Amino acid sequence: MNKPQKLGRIFLILLSLFVVMLGYGILLPILPYYTERLALKDNLDADRINFHIGMLTSIYPLFQLIFVIVWGRLSDKYGRKPIILVGLIGFITMNLLTGLATSLTMLYSARIFGGIFTSSVIPVSNAYLSDITSQKRRTKTMAWSGVAISSGVIFGPVLGGLLSQTNVHLELSFGIFHFNRFSIPFLFAAILGLIILFVIIKWLKNTAIVTRIREKTIKFDFTLSNYFIILLLLSFVMQFVVTLFETVFSIYGKDELAFNSSQVGIGFMLCGSVMAVLQPVFATYGEKIITSKQQITLGLLITGVSLLMFPFLQSELSVYGMIILFASGGAMVTPNLLSAVSLLSKEDTGRNISIQSSSNSIGQILGPVLGTWLLAGGFYYPFIIAGLIILMAIGLVYYLQTKN
Repeated sequence: MNKPQKLGRIFLILLSLFVVMLGYGILLPILPYYTERLALKDNLDADRINFHIGMLTSIYPLFQLIFVIVWGRLSDKYGRKPIILVGLIGFITMNLLTGLATSLTMLYSARIFGGIFTSSVIPVSNAYLSDITSQKRRTKTMAWSGVAISSGVIFGPVLGGLLSQTNVHLELSFGIFHFNRFSIPFLFAAILGLIILFVIIKWLKNTAIVTRIREKTIKFDFTLSNYFIILLLLSFVMQFVVTLFETVFSIYGKDELAFNSSQVGIGFMLCGSVMAVLQPVFATYGEKIITSKQQITLGLLITGVSLLMFPFLQSELSVYGMIILFASGGAMVTPNLLSAVSLLSKEDTGRNISIQSSSNSIGQILGPVLGTWLLAGGFYYPFIIAGLIILMAIGLVYYLQTKN
């Protein structure tokens, strides 16, 4: 494979990652408004709306966590391209079902379906990139994968907020489906996904299929060092709090601050942009100023304090400013935790990062559930509790001294 062909394949994979994460980001600012409309249509208790928002947010990563290993094994057996195509078809179907949903049951079904099938796109795409790049250039290629994913999360909320605010008064019903202005962002994502699907079918070549069956039995009876356990706990706490904040902020913005979906989307865009820009900066230059352990401590402190202050702010600019501060703290912590995990063992780097990814997924599942449950007591509780959890997690950093 010559260099232009390789670059073309990398570009197609990055494009598919961007589109899938764009679709994920589109939903973030719209979900509270969309869920409320469907819940009221189903004559459900208004007090249960936030509960459903939390469950709809959590159910997606739950099914991703369950099925991600299945897709990985299937990609080894049939090649990466077919599994990526299946994931894109699932992505298109999920957005169509979401955009045309007429009940919460349909919305839940769409989220479950999407979680099952889109869980194939990111890991299998990264496996494809790994297949076609040398060890020397793999880190750089994976960094571009992270940029594609972050870019989707950055632009998705803004696009979702803007498209949901379009002045479209057309409403159509056909069978169990219904079209209105809230449908536009999801239909846009489905059309974009369909275009990428055809492009991948046409231009992306499949990788070599793994036909050799391993003779050696894979053993799972490994033990985790105390150092690794602390890293996993910190990773879980960070992801738990970030996902809790994302879920609660969308509800808080709608109900307490009277933000429209576009304003909520700007908040998500700022959070994603700051983390995308600062993570590589801290990862590259941070240790020249302070140690990795000190960066984690400072990042946790900034994140915790910003969460404690957040519910006391009312103006739009002050809220956006605190989101930037919150994201800056997170950008200090995340790359340093990933780096620490990757340096634990040369032989088991993949395994260790997979375990860390699973702990992150558990945080993504539990964060929205606890966040929306705490909202029942008042808007202050989720932010205060999350802030205190982060500050208490600083105590764990004390044990990050030696690799026991």
